[in-house]
Amino acid sequence: MTTVHRFNGYRVVIWLNDHRPAHVHVIGKGGEAVFKLHCPEGPPELREVYGLSTKQVKDILEKLTELLSELCEGWSEIHGQF
Repeated sequence: MTTVHRFNGYRVVIWLNDHRPAHVHVIGKGGEAVFKLHCPEGPPELREVYGLSTKQVKDILEKLTELLSELCEGWSEIHGQF
């Protein structure tokens, strides 16, 4: 697992042995969500969520949208193609 970013008590993780399409796992505050990145243009899209409120997911999605270029670059460095 590689933590590619941290914010507001969350870790944004790309698993080293994960599969395409490009996506991240966001872990923290008692829950986890997975977002497809739709690299390189976005926008990120919620794939699944466990233990997080709708507001938390909305806040995470806003942050991932801001970080999209960085996250896509991180995916590419770890896995190559999107």
